[in-house]
Amino acid sequence: MTPNLYFMLASLLFSIGIIGVVSRRNLFVVYLSIELMLTSVSLLLGIFSNILDNTNGAVMALLMMAVIAAEAALFLAMIVHLYRHHHSIDSDSYNALQQEQH
Repeated sequence: MTPNLYFMLASLLFSIGIIGVVSRRNLFVVYLSIELMLTSVSLLLGIFSNILDNTNGAVMALLMMAVIAAEAALFLAMIVHLYRHHHSIDSDSYNALQQEQH
């Protein structure tokens, strides 16, 4: 596969992620969309590393995967906490709760 196809794939994944973040109200879907965007950036780092014959991009992608794993654990813990206390994972209900407190 040529690098152009990888760039198109990464752009498509990132675009799907942005659409998911902007259009969805479910926090779990928003979380998955953010993960999709981070994965597309990691794919781009790997592509640039391969094109430039340099391992810096691959190392950054590997470090990014570790950060993504830590972020996933924290975000899922927050979703579980919010669901236990409010019995909903709809982001609009949390926005309304925030406006009522101020």
